[in-house]
Amino acid sequence: MACVDKVKPGDTFKVKTNDCFFGQITSEAQDIHAIDMSKVNPATGPIYVEGAEQGDLLKVEVLDIEVDSQGVACILPGEGLLENRVAKPHIRVMPVKDGRVQFGDLLIPIKPMIGVIGLAPSHAEGEWPTDTPWKHGGNMDTTDIAKGSALFLPVSQRGALLALGDCHALMGDGEVGVSGCEIAAEVTLRVDLIKGKAASWPLLETGDYTMVIASGDTLEEATFNAVDETVKYLQKALALSWEDAYILSSLVVDIKINQVVNPKKTVRAAIPKSLIKTDLIINSI
Repeated sequence: MACVDKVKPGDTFKVKTNDCFFGQITSEAQDIHAIDMSKVNPATGPIYVEGAEQGDLLKVEVLDIEVDSQGVACILPGEGLLENRVAKPHIRVMPVKDGRVQFGDLLIPIKPMIGVIGLAPSHAEGEWPTDTPWKHGGNMDTTDIAKGSALFLPVSQRGALLALGDCHALMGDGEVGVSGCEIAAEVTLRVDLIKGKAASWPLLETGDYTMVIASGDTLEEATFNAVDETVKYLQKALALSWEDAYILSSLVVDIKINQVVNPKKTVRAAIPKSLIKTDLIINSI
């Protein structure tokens, strides 16, 4: 696969992304079934990171997300948490101005985030479509992947092959109705490499938390995967027995739902940085 660009560890660069409908929805009167579904959920990339090899961690800092002036959202029969309650498709086109999304008479402050971001999966994992989250990242729809956060993704192929898209001007945890405020954006990133730290699932650092992001066929499976990984980190980083690490996770770790509408469901297990810093967790890998 040809890469669209190459970057080096330490580089800062901008990535232009399409909305998840590839700009095909511009009117609330459109027939959503008439759009080209092969273009849905595009990701810009892949971007080759020099020096990245299998067994490394790619650190991706989100420095800024500048969203477009209009976003869209929709619901569809057979899709979303209340799929059986949706009688027909319904589209909302929403202007974005002065830092707010206009939804009818409501003006809601934007909270830009990246829905799809990931690396090439391993050859053993096979191909994964951009609408599906897994160990490589993908459509994690995590509201905390926002300006000021740092994402740590396990590298499975030479060059890492970073790609991203599906930004939202606004989305609630869970994305219960199929879409957030889907919008084109320009994302400013900085990348770095952490050699020889082969994490099983993506990690996310925010101001207050280190989060394990995990997916599964059900919310229960996704939660199991996130907690299982979290307990291992607490055990190693704090030199605890597995039993004490498991008890500690019940005391301090918050489980947050990312999304319930994609082919695999995604959660994040949030470890307070007041208890243990992100670099100590990464060093324990």
